[in-house]
Amino acid sequence: MTHARHPLAFERLTLDEMRSRSAQFRAEVARRRTVRDFSPEPVPRDVIEHCIAAAGTAPSGANQQPWRFVAIADPAVRKSIREGAEAEEREFYERRAPDEWLAALAPLGTDASKPFLETAPWLIAVFYEAYGVGEGGERQKRYYPMDSAGIATGVLITALHHAGLATLTHTPSPMAFLNGILGRPDNERPFVLLVAGYPAPGATVPAIARKALEEIAVFLE
Repeated sequence: MTHARHPLAFERLTLDEMRSRSAQFRAEVARRRTVRDFSPEPVPRDVIEHCIAAAGTAPSGANQQPWRFVAIADPAVRKSIREGAEAEEREFYERRAPDEWLAALAPLGTDASKPFLETAPWLIAVFYEAYGVGEGGERQKRYYPMDSAGIATGVLITALHHAGLATLTHTPSPMAFLNGILGRPDNERPFVLLVAGYPAPGATVPAIARKALEEIAVFLE
């Protein structure tokens, strides 16, 4: 079935506006840092709603929008998630992680303890649909669901930063325990657990540098 079409709502900017906006945005996102020390200070639900709605505008394979965002403020649920995540993390650090991976993580000071999962006011679990389910229970193909969820997650992280919040991407492996805690169906697979809130007073971050433009981009003109 062919979709009806309507005019594109596109705002053409002057070159000066383009340069100004792109430079301002570059400076804004350059200030984004992953945070592990969060304040318990509440964040209004409508702020999180706006950011998730922004993530829902991301492009997706065949416009299937195969993502689900579960936003959790309930302290009891966050506690359960922490317990499940730390159990997986202990297995990772003590048994599953190869030595080279542990060596790469060592400068960041991470370990199996994840108190931020309870401290931060919001957790956002991002799921992707491995397959769809029709009205009759039949499986339906999903195209590029992980790629689509990844793009949407990038938009979500940027939207939360733009709203004045700090974030942390947390990926305990495996993450199937999230389906049980959050009551998600079998066709949804956890993609990332995003922690969101204000940084704790005095929070610090590792003194790391990002690669220069010349190291990450090639221009063929």
